Amino acid sequence: MRLYTYLYATVTSRLAELRRDTERGDSPVPTAVIIFGLVAVAMAVTTLALTKANNWMRAIPNNTAP
Repeated sequence: MRLYTYLYATVTSRLAELRRDTERGDSPVPTAVIIFGLVAVAMAVTTLALTKANNWMRAIPNNTAP
């Protein structure tokens, strides 16, 4: 029973300490949304560059695929 009392006191004091410190930084949700947005933009730019390069290669006269 002594171990349970110790664990309860430790967890309770740690939770009280966390509640007291309200300025703990940004939550992970906005960070994940920003990263998802950056990945989407990077994929769009890569797709656009690949499309432009393929169209440019097809426009070359007497083009033979390697």
